[in-house]
This record gives sequence, structure tokens and C-alpha cells, in this order.
Amino acid sequence: MISLHTSPVRRRRLGVATAAAGLLATLLMAGPAAATPDPGDRGAARTGVSAAQEAEAAAAIRNGETPGVDEIVHSSNITHLANVPKDALKGTNTDLAFQGKYAFAGNYDGFRIFDISNPRSPSTVSQVLCPGSQNDISVSGNLLFLSTDSSRSDNSCTSTTQPATEKSSWEGMKVFDISDKRNPKYVAAVETACGSHTHTLVPERKNVYVYVSSYSPSATFPDCQPPHDGISVIKVPRNAPEKAAVVNFPVLFPDGGNPGAPDNPGVSRTTGCHDITVLPSKDLAAGACMGDGLLFSIKDPENPKIIDRVQDNVNFAFWHSATFNQTTDKVVFTDELGGGGAATCNEEIGPKRGANGIYDIVGRGDHRKLVFRSYFKIDRPQADTEVCVAHNGSIIPVKGRDLMVQAWYQGGVSVWDFTDSSKPKEIGYFERGPVTTDAVTTAGPWSAYYYNGYIYSNDIAKGFDVLKLDDRRTDPAKRVRLDELNVQTQPEYFGR
Repeated sequence: MISLHTSPVRRRRLGVATAAAGLLATLLMAGPAAATPDPGDRGAARTGVSAAQEAEAAAAIRNGETPGVDEIVHSSNITHLANVPKDALKGTNTDLAFQGKYAFAGNYDGFRIFDISNPRSPSTVSQVLCPGSQNDISVSGNLLFLSTDSSRSDNSCTSTTQPATEKSSWEGMKVFDISDKRNPKYVAAVETACGSHTHTLVPERKNVYVYVSSYSPSATFPDCQPPHDGISVIKVPRNAPEKAAVVNFPVLFPDGGNPGAPDNPGVSRTTGCHDITVLPSKDLAAGACMGDGLLFSIKDPENPKIIDRVQDNVNFAFWHSATFNQTTDKVVFTDELGGGGAATCNEEIGPKRGANGIYDIVGRGDHRKLVFRSYFKIDRPQADTEVCVAHNGSIIPVKGRDLMVQAWYQGGVSVWDFTDSSKPKEIGYFERGPVTTDAVTTAGPWSAYYYNGYIYSNDIAKGFDVLKLDDRRTDPAKRVRLDELNVQTQPEYFGR
């Protein structure tokens, strides 16, 4: 192993920021301003703070407890290679997907395609203006999938916001043909109940199944009626995507799910799912569903079957996402305390809320159970003006170890080890200081994923970041190469 570090590095040692390169962008579709965000994963926002909170944030910077405003800090095993600021799409940056030498970045205003063949200098291939929060994004072959979870006047990319109380309003899935990366073509749209907050692909040779997660029904919404106790399943023929259609709406919570408050104070009532992760090679899926965590079989992708269900009514507020380890005997669930709009990485909240919950999967087949082992939360203190919470991450593929890279909004990017599911620990980090000390601001990495030897992060406010991780514990992952990666459709890294 060749080490790039010659001396120990203290926590919060200053890093060297890479100057952002100016890029010529191609805007492919004209349209209106960004859509109004829905609750759940919120867009960039600012809320005022008290004079005492502002003074406390400033003091934390002076004392070296937190970095300065926009200051970059990182552990010695991480190098910041590049940052590409926002360009034509000014909305909130969201999720990422990968295919070959390309990265696909969601944004509340549409999506952007990067050429990452040179990770030190990513270049913009195209940008598509198609507003509709939160534009969760995935790719499979020549198809790109985009989630719309804000009520729109129609399904076009020139739609405008319209109340969900109007029957003519539209929310759901959009499908693009990306055979020409410089000129994506919008080819299909499928309306789904309560829209599509996120989605997950279950790809097959002839078809792509799409699991659509959405929530928060209301009796006043014609297309989002309670009880919304399941997910929409869309079937998309690869050779005829225009024939995409909903083929099932499996009920996941026949008992209604977690009732939330007042029975369980501080816990979200389950009215659907926020996100689902599938491991197709194992016919297994994990669902993060507001007040519930699920394990289910996807042997029949049109008819998923629940295996086990768990709740944490003490420390979890909102089950947000899930990640399997490679051997499928653990799953990490995240808790999005505060809905992505609150400062939760501080002493007041503590180490068990707004954190990850690590569960072992024990037993076999349909008798498997989820067994809680521990929580993991970054222990790097964040200012009370920094929105910080566990968010989207991915496995770092190393045989014999369970390693993960994860976004924490303004808590930055964390690399951590949960090989011992009872004693997880952080082994690397990258973060920026507060956006400001006079307001609580939603910013920082929405997603941080490991792909073909590098970490890619989509920062809500600052743009697209590329990081290089050099560590003997993670270096074997550099030899693993993928042709495509949608993190919510976990690949079989070593069994292909």
C-alpha cells in the first residue's frame, strides 16, 4: 500500500479547495422557474436565527470547533479534485446516477449530464430544463427516469406549478431517451398516485420495472387519496418506452402503518414510502417508509412480498433511505430528522437522532428478521445554522468489509466502517463550513456515491464535487469497475 499521508492529520485540518472551472453549458429545454418543493427532502431554504445562535455559530468558528464560512476541510485520506458550480439549472441539486464515463445529476429544475472520463476536470455534456421537484434520477441502458413530486399543470417540461387540489394537475414519472447524451429526448410520462418523490429501478432484459415511492395523501387531493398504503409499480418496455404504464399498486401496510403522533410522538405517520433500495441479484428490497422500515422479496417484481417490518419509536423520526451490505446480512436505514430542513448534528439533538440505524438480517428466506445493532452519526460538531442529517450514500466495494460513503447535507461527506455492526466508526470526511452564520440554511451534499474509484457528490448549493479516497482499507475498491450504477439498485459487485 502506498500512503499519500506523511503525518497524522487533526480533525478539521484545513484542506485545499480546488478552483471551480468555468464550463460552457448547453440548455436543451426552455421552461419556467423551479417548482415549489414538497415536504420530505427540502430545497435550499433560509430561516432566521436568534442573536444568541448567531453569536454561538461565530464563536464556534473562532474557536476552531467548526470551519469558517464556506471553508473546506477534510481528513488526510481524502483529496478534493474538482468542483463544478451550478450553471443553467439554478434549483436545488439532488440525486446522482452513473453510466460508463457519464454522471447524471438531478436538480429541481431538470438534470445535467457530466463527462467524468477525467475526474479531475468533469465537463458538461448537456443540461435539460424540466422543472418538477425533486427530479430524483436513474438510468438504465438508453433510458433515463425522472421523478416529479410537485403538482404541475401538465406533464410537459414547460409546465407550471398548480395546486394538487385540481384534478387536472399532474405528478409522476418522466422517461427520456439518452442514446444521444448531448440531446436527450423526452419520450414518456406516467402519472402516479401522490406523484413520485423517489423511484427505484428493477431492470430486466426486455423491461424496466420502476418502484415509485410517494406519500402524504389528502382527502382534498383528487389524485392522492388516503389511505396511500403502498407503492406504484410501473412497467417500461425498453423498445417501446412510450407504452410505460402502472401495472400494480401493492399494499405494504394493510394495518395502516405507524400511526405517528400522538401514539408515537415525534415519529412520522406512515402514508407511503420515501425510498426503496433493491438488490436484484438477491431478489431482496429494503423500504424506508416514513415511520416503518421494511424488508421484502422481489422475486416477482410486479408483486413484492413483505418479509419483515420494524419501527423505532424512540430515536427515528422519518425513515428516509436504505443500503444493504454486499453479503446481504445487514441493512443501514437513515433517519431524516427535521425533513432535511433542520440543524440536527449538535449536542442538543445528540448521537442517536438524525442518524443511521444499523440492522443485521438474520434467518433465511421469508423468515428473515431485521435485528437492530447500533446507531451511527458523524461526531464532527456542526453549527446551529447548518442543516445536517443522515442522507444518501453507497457501499464502497471491498471484500470482507462493510464500508460506506454518505452525504450529511452541511455535515459534508462521511466515509465510515460498519463491518462490526455494533461498533461503526468514521474513517474519512470532507465538508464545507457554514453557508452563513445568520440563518439556518439547507445546503451541502444531497448524495455522495462511490463509482469506479472516486467519490462523487451533488452539493445542494455548491455544485458537483469529485473526491479521491486513498486508504488501505478502501483501496481494493479501486479495482472494481461498473458499467452503470443507480445506488438504489445495488449491483452484485463481486458475483458478476
